[in-house]
Amino acid sequence: MSERPERPERVRVTSPRTDRARQRPRPTPASEIEAQSELGEIYLRTLLRAQLRLGLGVLLALALTVGALPLLFVLVPWLTRVQLLGMPVSWGLLAFGCYPVLVLLAWRYVRLAERNERAFARVVERS
Repeated sequence: MSERPERPERVRVTSPRTDRARQRPRPTPASEIEAQSELGEIYLRTLLRAQLRLGLGVLLALALTVGALPLLFVLVPWLTRVQLLGMPVSWGLLAFGCYPVLVLLAWRYVRLAERNERAFARVVERS
């Protein structure tokens, strides 16, 4: 008779760090925005609020510069009486003085809006 050798008992081998493997990866701001979660909504709301604040600031600057011209003409009446190149100075200010201000405000707005967007993109990409 041949006797079988006894098989050793089976042992289960596990890692002491099994809890580490089951952890989900930390969500990034980009994934939060894409998933339209509450945190993603907060990220977008901050960008929109910054852009709105910028737009309102530019609108205020426009009102204080170009919008104040009629008040200037009332307070300084000689601007409407003095002629320059055959037209009143007030007309010249309205015709030619407003456009450089508008271009400057538009350039400044675009520059600051792009800065806001770059800062937002850095926050989203950093994590």
